[in-house]
Amino acid sequence: MRVLLVDDDTGLAELLSEYFAPHGATVDHVTSGGPALQRLAENKHDVVLLDVMLPGDDGFEVCRKIRGKSLVPILMLTARGDDHDRIVGLDLGADDYVPKPFNPRELMSRIRAVLRRTQQSRTEEKLEVGDVVIDVPAHAATVGGELVTLTSFEFRLLVALARRAGEAMTREDLARALKGGDEYDPSVDRSLDVHVSHLRQKLGDDARDPKRIRTVRGVGYVLVRPTA
Repeated sequence: MRVLLVDDDTGLAELLSEYFAPHGATVDHVTSGGPALQRLAENKHDVVLLDVMLPGDDGFEVCRKIRGKSLVPILMLTARGDDHDRIVGLDLGADDYVPKPFNPRELMSRIRAVLRRTQQSRTEEKLEVGDVVIDVPAHAATVGGELVTLTSFEFRLLVALARRAGEAMTREDLARALKGGDEYDPSVDRSLDVHVSHLRQKLGDDARDPKRIRTVRGVGYVLVRPTA
């Protein structure tokens, strides 16, 4: 596994390089966004670890630029505890985030979970719920034949709901599905309402009387499967 670490903390780079090596992972380290984009263009990486606080372009801007060119999994590294910053990162296409300080063992676990989720997506075919068609390997969704532009988080949310279309999913189950494992992350739960609202809008749903993604009071959400 080849990891691209984008962080100006050289001590962290040395720590992760030492810890990852016995686990079959090599760390390619750069300290800012420009070199990161260049490395991604020149070499194949399995995952990007991207710090929010960077010299020059911050991690959010670098994430946006990477997503404009690649679907490589991105984990944001942030010392910020504000849920808003995490939502911004997920909206820009990050696959997960890890707050600093973190245990390298936890980080490796998060990386593996993201890679498992990515591999699963690549082996799936299409999901269809009414006129919503999701091409999971291509990371694309259409409504009535029209392509819908979704963030990485919104796409994963739609896939999670589509896999269990017609069934009410609890907020906890959705949060676990979005994290790609059994771990429940309350901050993902707290951001669900925002992302569901964005997803409804992009699917052409009426926010006041949604017909596609309905709220099940006291439970969570359901992607409605048309009866005819």
